[in-house]
Amino acid sequence: MAKQRFRDVKQGKTTKPESKQNPDQKRAYASSGSKLKAFLTDAFMLVMPIMYIVFYLVMGGREGFAEHKLLGWLYILVPLVIVQTVFMFKTGQTPGYRAYSLTVIDENTGEKPSLFIILFRNLCALLSFFTFFGWILMFFRKDHKTLHDLLSRTAVVVKK
Repeated sequence: MAKQRFRDVKQGKTTKPESKQNPDQKRAYASSGSKLKAFLTDAFMLVMPIMYIVFYLVMGGREGFAEHKLLGWLYILVPLVIVQTVFMFKTGQTPGYRAYSLTVIDENTGEKPSLFIILFRNLCALLSFFTFFGWILMFFRKDHKTLHDLLSRTAVVVKK
């Protein structure tokens, strides 16, 4: 950029360069408290019915689930990922996110993520849930992103 002359600046003949704002600063990221409340709402609205079906209809009771815990948890988590992916692909929200006016967006475009990104995000959410580090991460970041948000380049924002 060429050096501007004082006289031109004083007379208003030159324009000031536009300040480059990071688009991340414009987004209203969801707080960790609202994300936690949405997670608990989803746990009761989505996980509990799936667990009931697996416990009593598929496994034949608590004893059957206790004998085959790994298979039982697989029967719970696979439908949960599918249901969450369908909800997020259709509306960008799960029931818990809708209750607290949150939505998932693609960090690059600001729009609803593609099906593959949502599926990848939900699978990474399971990974970060079992490592526990991924969920704790949101309490230490200013944008409150979790590990699965960072890996899938998504963000949870407050819906306007």
